Amino acid sequence: MKKMALLLPPILACALYAAAEAAPVQAKTVPALLVMDIQNAYLPHVDEKDVKRAMPMINHVIALFRDNGFPVIRVYHTDIESGPAVDSEGFEFPKTINVKPDDPRIVKNYPNAFKKTNLDRLLKELNINTLFLCGLSATGCVLATYHGAADLDYDVFMVKNALISPDSEATRCVENFCLAVDYWSLKLLLKNVRR
Repeated sequence: MKKMALLLPPILACALYAAAEAAPVQAKTVPALLVMDIQNAYLPHVDEKDVKRAMPMINHVIALFRDNGFPVIRVYHTDIESGPAVDSEGFEFPKTINVKPDDPRIVKNYPNAFKKTNLDRLLKELNINTLFLCGLSATGCVLATYHGAADLDYDVFMVKNALISPDSEATRCVENFCLAVDYWSLKLLLKNVRR
């Protein structure tokens, strides 16, 4: 009986260790904001209703991420054949969008911002596992990047009223279909996942 009593603590310790190893570890949410393709060359081709509603909201969301210490990543689109040329006026975001030169910048040639870019590597370096998307086009590049992120196992959300497309109704459909998160829910989430 004494031998059994002496063996019990190591056996119990091994059992507890094995149980701890088997228990799933829930990853901490580490978010980033992707501000996509709000470039001077593309804005004349989108629905003015979206622009009027989305531009102030995009700035509010950028401020929300900054205030909570999470990255804002600028994403730019250019077509190899038709431009706009990188660093031209058409390539740039309007000065009214509150991105900063030191925000990470991704330049893409495909709708999905993960295709043939270093976006995935950058996010992994920053330990980002959750993405929030805003910008244009809700029905094109933002939607393609949303699915690209999901394919790479990121938790991904669009930000309601911070999306733009050539058709305001289509923008609303994408928001509903993708269950876009509203500003107040996003604010609450970011407040509770501070670094």
